[in-house]
Amino acid sequence: MRTSSALTVIATAFAFLVTPAQSQPAPSGDWTQKKPLPTARNEVALAAVGNKLYVVGGGIAGNAVPLIDEYDPAADTWRSRAAMPKGLDHLGVAVVSGKIITVGGFIGSVHRGAVADVYEYNPSTDAWRTLASLKTGRGSVGVTVLDGKVHAVGGRGVDNTFTVGTHEVYDPARNTWTELAPMPTARDHLALVAIDGKIHAIGGRVTNPQSRIAVHEIFDTKTNLWSAGPPLPTARSGLAYANYRGMIVVLGGELPPDTFPQNEAFDPKSMSWRTLAAMPHGRHGTSAAVIGNRIYVAAGSLKPGSGQVTDELIVFTMP
Repeated sequence: MRTSSALTVIATAFAFLVTPAQSQPAPSGDWTQKKPLPTARNEVALAAVGNKLYVVGGGIAGNAVPLIDEYDPAADTWRSRAAMPKGLDHLGVAVVSGKIITVGGFIGSVHRGAVADVYEYNPSTDAWRTLASLKTGRGSVGVTVLDGKVHAVGGRGVDNTFTVGTHEVYDPARNTWTELAPMPTARDHLALVAIDGKIHAIGGRVTNPQSRIAVHEIFDTKTNLWSAGPPLPTARSGLAYANYRGMIVVLGGELPPDTFPQNEAFDPKSMSWRTLAAMPHGRHGTSAAVIGNRIYVAAGSLKPGSGQVTDELIVFTMP
């Protein structure tokens, strides 16, 4: 039943690929560099609370770390904050009511030790607390917020053995998780963005880095159903993503032996993709967050895997 559903969605997605290409505006936007992150690392998560940027977790030399760093764009300065309860990389994050919620992640290198742990960080008190756990451990999970609830979709299970289409939603008011219809195409390292009342799952990979896909699936919370959307123009996994100026923006990613600088945006109103100004160079294992009119992208690897881990902080702005 699940396999049939997945094949239907992929077949529908392929139909979009053979549609005659429409003319696109020239790539727009500009990139600037800001003060580097205090500690270079990859497979991080980014979140914005108020006018501050937070870089959470990540890996250093294959080891997950409990670091969280706060960036002040006004002063172009960093400071370290209270360490996470445990070191995690490939984690998902969401922001609800001014607090950062971390979801799942790995505690070991090469996608080992997926956890079901969920934590909440309060920037105003610089303190962590433990929330209700996922049903099962998942790393490289897509996370987004819709109507004040946290959706955790896809990911990779324990000990790097399988990808899943699992879809759970967290209610902060009740501190409970509930299962919803699973994503038709099981995958990890995907983009997950809520926009205009729907959730979009884009890209990712189904097994290894070579199995990256362009599949775009859309979830409707009112019907608890998934449908196919126009595929990502550049198939890739390990990409950063953001809801920016009414568009879903996806950045970077990998397909060994390369990483991608591509910056592509999906307009849910026209149901079409456009190309934005590419990042200065390809990277993956990074994340993105929006403050005002800017997208912030930090850390990651300039080469596939853990090659050339960077401390860069770059910022994208559109006129």
